[in-house]
Amino acid sequence: MSAILIKLDSLLRGPLPVSRIAAAVAVTLVATLATPAGAQCVDRSERAPPTAVSAFVSDPSVLLRLSKNDRDKLSGRLTGLLVTDITALNSVRSMLREASQADRIAIGIGLHRAEERCIATKPEVARRIGDFVAKLHDGSVLKGYFADQDAAMAPNPGSSAPSTANNVPTGSSSNAGLMSGEWKTELADPFKPVPLPE
Repeated sequence: MSAILIKLDSLLRGPLPVSRIAAAVAVTLVATLATPAGAQCVDRSERAPPTAVSAFVSDPSVLLRLSKNDRDKLSGRLTGLLVTDITALNSVRSMLREASQADRIAIGIGLHRAEERCIATKPEVARRIGDFVAKLHDGSVLKGYFADQDAAMAPNPGSSAPSTANNVPTGSSSNAGLMSGEWKTELADPFKPVPLPE
């Protein structure tokens, strides 16, 4: 790397404008190669800054200190780091050593969200996150992971999907049960004819 910088310095001091163009190309090439190119699951605009990823990899507890008991912030930042660079996944294990139980649940949520974000673009990265969670054997992380999974599968309250209570056909067990009345305290007529489907 120092040889590149020395060469770049000599190019910049050169008298010709061609040397300055070559220097700009060299800087662009070095900047392109310096960024992690492995497994990003999101577009460049959605990625975490490289300084944040390197700070987390070098000291995983920095994420716990920055979130300061804000679980949503912790899970969001962890998701952002993992979808930017999957090598940050190795540092999660050491972060768990210093995390409280509530933080571990938030970490599980962040891991699941990162896995969900990566499924469409990088399924091998999503599989790697899932395998990592399975090998952890940490109840709190699993609790957060599966709680977020259940929340993702549940229909939204404002969605147009009809509820299952409205899908019960007429004459089914809810209407043709043995008990009737407003509070289901009156005995229904057991000899009442059963309505036939049309």
